[in-house]
Amino acid sequence: MSLIASSEGGEACICDLTAPVGLAQPTVSHHMRLLVEAGLASREQRGRWAYYRVEPAALARAAGFLRA
Repeated sequence: MSLIASSEGGEACICDLTAPVGLAQPTVSHHMRLLVEAGLASREQRGRWAYYRVEPAALARAAGFLRA
């Protein structure tokens, strides 16, 4: 999530996430799908690649739970 949030424009392509996390594209895509389903990220398909953004409101709610 921090890689996406700190990326230019606040979004990242799956192709930009595989090398930093050291995992193959299908594995990264699987985990990103879980984050989207949980509401922590959003996904936009652009041609061949999917781009992801962090959902700030969902992260704020999650942080609230961790502080409690």
